[in-house]
Amino acid sequence: MPVLVYTENAEGKFKKSTFEAVSYARAIADQNNTNLVAISIGDVSNDQLTALGKYGAEKVLNVSNAKLKNFINQAYASVIADAAKKEGADIVVLSNSFSGRGLAPRVGVKLQAGVADGAVALPEQTGGKFTVKKTAFSGKAFAIVELTSANKVISLTPNSYKVVEKGGAATVEDYATEGNASDFKAIIKEIVRSTDKVSLPDADIVVSAGRGLKGPENWGMIEELAGLLGAALACSKPVSDAGWRPHSEHVGQTGIAVSPNLYIAIGISGAIQHLAGVSSSKVIVVINKDPEAPFFKVADFGIVGDAFEVVPKLIAAVKEYKASA
Repeated sequence: MPVLVYTENAEGKFKKSTFEAVSYARAIADQNNTNLVAISIGDVSNDQLTALGKYGAEKVLNVSNAKLKNFINQAYASVIADAAKKEGADIVVLSNSFSGRGLAPRVGVKLQAGVADGAVALPEQTGGKFTVKKTAFSGKAFAIVELTSANKVISLTPNSYKVVEKGGAATVEDYATEGNASDFKAIIKEIVRSTDKVSLPDADIVVSAGRGLKGPENWGMIEELAGLLGAALACSKPVSDAGWRPHSEHVGQTGIAVSPNLYIAIGISGAIQHLAGVSSSKVIVVINKDPEAPFFKVADFGIVGDAFEVVPKLIAAVKEYKASA
């Protein structure tokens, strides 16, 4: 039985997390000596679809349907589950992105499958058992879950698996499905995206700041540092609640959960709700003038100092490095 991977796109372009998911699904297919089929929903160019072959997809099901122009959880889950049934796939892989977190349980129900959401490593398939390491307790711990059902759905935590290019091109097939009619009743009239910003869930680097910045007028240096590093901007909940920054930048347990390769926290004390949303970051750097700030307990690197003194020096150092590179 083949493995099926859902390849998420944003306005017709695949995200980095999509290539991670395809690479991850390819590795699972290799574990089981089977094929990898990808499914793409929306208007994506044929060149991009065939290019999924570089990451291990042998066939791509291209779903182009006016009803599916905008992302709708129920409808997309219906199409993915329908494709899994028709292809005979017993393992479905998705990215544990904002969309994937809504899709995985819905696809699981439709396939009567066990679900491992937030996977961070390849499944272990030994002794007839199928176990997956995943995040738990809002990223504060890991859990090893065993999937005993015939069908399985796995959503991969972004930035937890490397992109692997294998070369080659995938064949593309147009795939038409109506799915379950009741799943197509919801209508999304408009989706507005911030196209001039690095997407938080997909960012390799995130620069975040809190109340230590004292006011929105001081965010210029944070924006400059993020721009130099090619990073996404983020903030703590009190900052977004105060209206200093938009709620779309709020990271934490009640905001957006991120797992970048590098998370820089400036002027954030590190309340447990904030840590819950960023603890999956591979490297955490904290800049805070309070040496007792909770964030230092989980930081990989820390600077005890005033942000208004440290950040300008950091900006100058990055500029100097880039000029000499």
